[in-house]
Amino acid sequence: MAKLKIKKVRSAIKRPLRQKRTLEALGLRKINQVVEHDDTPVIQGGMIAKVEHLVSVEKA
Repeated sequence: MAKLKIKKVRSAIKRPLRQKRTLEALGLRKINQVVEHDDTPVIQGGMIAKVEHLVSVEKA
């Protein structure tokens, strides 16, 4: 299965609780932190879509 590299590029300060929880669920805490996840519909279509303005995504 393909992998995605997800990098937090903006702060979660002054963001709704739902977006903060989504970042935590992705494993992102600090700015410029990078995590890898499988490219599944849950990750791609749901979680990343909710916080696309706070993260950058590239195929690994």
